[in-house]
Amino acid sequence: MQPTEFIYVGDVMCSWCWGFSPTIQALGERFTIPVRLVNGGLRPGPNAAKLDDEMRSTLLHHWHQVASVSDQPFDTSFLDRNDGWIYDTELPAMATVTVREMAPELTLPVYERLQRGFYAEAIDVTDPSVYRALIEPFDLDAEAFLAAFGSETAQRKAWGDFEEARSMGITGFPALLLRTNGDLAMVTRGWAPIDRIGPAIEAYLRNQLGAAAEGLVCSIDDPNC
Repeated sequence: MQPTEFIYVGDVMCSWCWGFSPTIQALGERFTIPVRLVNGGLRPGPNAAKLDDEMRSTLLHHWHQVASVSDQPFDTSFLDRNDGWIYDTELPAMATVTVREMAPELTLPVYERLQRGFYAEAIDVTDPSVYRALIEPFDLDAEAFLAAFGSETAQRKAWGDFEEARSMGITGFPALLLRTNGDLAMVTRGWAPIDRIGPAIEAYLRNQLGAAAEGLVCSIDDPNC
């Protein structure tokens, strides 16, 4: 029997995924169910695109929209560049799968750090040279990470994530699914606050698992949550 788990399909460089970050953090506070990250692959490798005036305008529109509904911070100065920068999401996905191999419990924290770096601090996460500083706060073997995250193995595993996302029918991000008793249910396609999806998740769990669901939902007097 497959374990009960949330499957979060996102991309470090997806603005709506950055807006969704507080919801993902709140899941861990409200439920005892693990969250497994699958990199969706927004614009990786051959699907990457050059930052031109049209893309700049589109991104600014989306960033302002995400900020308005999520209250997440954005540093839009990153989009002022005119150096032919390529919007390629492959490298941060490779970094994420490398962390997942080295220290699974740090996957989401590092993923969120990369998001914050890109969106709130105007750090170019397509540049390998920025990663040493980005992972410095975490209990990771920096040299091992830096040796591995740009490798063909990391690239292959990242593309394995992209394929898994497509196999689940996910082509837009963020997406959150819930697996229980081997069944896979869609929680949300697109951004949603925890106040909207939390009660629906609790009701679904109780319907699927009955009394067993009680151990998956945190209560205010539960010292284990």
